[in-house]
Amino acid sequence: MQSVLEKLGLAGENPGVFCGEWRGGGAKIDKYSPIDGRKLASVRTTSDEDYEEVVRRAQEAFLKWRVTPGPVRGETVRRLGNALREHKRELGQLVTMESGKIVAEGEGEVQEMIDICDLAVGQSRMLYGLTIQSERPHHRLMEQWHPLGIVAIITAFNFPVAVWSWNAALAAVCGDACIWKPSEKTPLTAIAVTKIAERVCRDTDVDPAIFSLAIGDGPSVGEKLAKDHRIALVSATGSVRMGMQVAPTVGSRLGKTLLELGGNNALIVAPSADVDLATQSIFFGAVGTAGQRCTSTRRVIMHESVAGKVRTKLMSAYKSVPIGNPLEKKTLMGPLIDKQAVDLIQQSIAKLKAEGGEVLYGGDKLDVPGGCYMKPCLANAKPDMEILQHETFGPLLYLMTYRDFDEAIAIHNNVPQGLSSAIFTNDMRESEKFVSAVGSDCGIANVNTGTSGAEIGGAFGGEKNTGGGRESGSDSWKSYMRRQTNTINFSKELPLAQGIQFGDDAGSANA
Repeated sequence: MQSVLEKLGLAGENPGVFCGEWRGGGAKIDKYSPIDGRKLASVRTTSDEDYEEVVRRAQEAFLKWRVTPGPVRGETVRRLGNALREHKRELGQLVTMESGKIVAEGEGEVQEMIDICDLAVGQSRMLYGLTIQSERPHHRLMEQWHPLGIVAIITAFNFPVAVWSWNAALAAVCGDACIWKPSEKTPLTAIAVTKIAERVCRDTDVDPAIFSLAIGDGPSVGEKLAKDHRIALVSATGSVRMGMQVAPTVGSRLGKTLLELGGNNALIVAPSADVDLATQSIFFGAVGTAGQRCTSTRRVIMHESVAGKVRTKLMSAYKSVPIGNPLEKKTLMGPLIDKQAVDLIQQSIAKLKAEGGEVLYGGDKLDVPGGCYMKPCLANAKPDMEILQHETFGPLLYLMTYRDFDEAIAIHNNVPQGLSSAIFTNDMRESEKFVSAVGSDCGIANVNTGTSGAEIGGAFGGEKNTGGGRESGSDSWKSYMRRQTNTINFSKELPLAQGIQFGDDAGSANA
C-alpha cells in the first residue's frame, strides 16, 4: 500500500487544493479503505481563501489557454494520456484501495481515462462549425465554436477518476480551464491524477491551473461552484438529489449545467433470448462494482416462459460469487464504499419485504474486520412496488415477470430515471421496437448486451431524472464550447434578411 502511494506522489498528509500550487487551509479528511478499515492518508481540504485563489488562477489560465490552437491543446492531452499509461497499474490499485472496486475494474477505469484522452486528441483537430447558405447575395453565413470558460467538474466516488477525464480531456482541447471537485470519499485518487496532470503541463510549458483541484464538501466547494458567476459550466455526476440542488442554483444565475444523475436500469429477457448470455450480463451488471455503478442492472423483467430458468441460473451465480479483498485477482465483488452504504441497502431490503417482496438469496452483512461487505441480494418484486421507483445504489437486484412485450416496455419505462437499458432477444421486431421512439425512454438502449459497461465513443447520459446531460464521445464536446453564428457581407450593398425594405435607400434590399 505504501509503495503505491509513494509512486503516485502521495504522503501521509496531503494538500487537497491545486491551482498551479498546492495548498489546503480547510478541515482535514482522514481516508480509510473500505477493504479493511486501514487508514490510507489524510487530506487538507479547501478553505474560503483557497477557493477564491482556485477560481482566480483558473480564470487567468483560461485567458491564455483559449488562444492556444486546438491541436496544440491536443498535444498536452496526448501527453496526459501517455502519462496515465505509465501509471496505469499503480493508479488502478489506488482506485481499488480507495473505492473498493476489484483490480480489473480499477485498471479498467484508468484505461477509460487513456481512451478518452486519445479521443480528445483527435477531436482537437475537429472542432467543426458549419457554412450555411445565406438568403442574401454575396453573403456568407456560418457558425463556429469558441472556448466556453471555466468548467467545474463534480464527480462521485464510484468512478473516482474516469468521469473527471470524460469532462476534462474534452474541455481542455476545447480551450477551457477545469476545476475538479471530487467526492470527499475518494480524495486520494483525485490528488494522484492532478499531480500527473501538473507534471504534464509543466513539461509542455502550459499553465497547470487549467487542471485545478478543490477537495471539500458541498457547502465549502460544491455550492460555491454552483453559485459562482465565473463558472461557465457545472458538470455534475451523482445522485438525483444532488442534481436537484445543483440545477436550480446554477439556473438561477442562468449558468449552464451538464447533469449525469441516477439510473434505475432495467433489462428485459424475451422468450427468444439466449438465456446464458442474458444471465451472464445480468450477473456482471448487478454485482460488478458491488452494484455501485450508475449503469448497474437494478431490475430484470423476464418473460414468464424463461423466468424460471433465469432465476435458477442467477441463484447459482450469486451463491458462488467470490466476495472479499478486491486486490486479490480471484475476487469478483469487493466492499461497498462505506458502512452507511451497506446500511442503506439493508433499509431497502426491509422496505421490499414490507411491500410483499421476497428475498431469494443474500442481502446479509458480512463480518469482516474494518470492511464494508455484504452478500449480493436477489429478490422477487412486483412492478407497482414503491421501492422500485428509487435507485438503490448497491447489489440489490429486483426480478419480475411479464406476458406481453408492450407490458414489458411499460414496466421498463415506469420509473423516474432514464439512464441505461437493455433487452435480450433474437426477435428482430422486438429489438427494433425497443430502440425506437416507442421503446426504451433511456439515453442508452442496448440489444443483447447489458446495461453496464458503456464505451467512451458514444455520448453517455440519460433522460428524465437522470438529468439530460451527455459526456464523453459523439458530439458531447459541444457542451464545453459556446456557439457563435456569423454573417459576413462581402458586397457593396446592404440587403436585409427576409427581403425587408427600410428607408429611402431600401432598394438595395432587393438586389
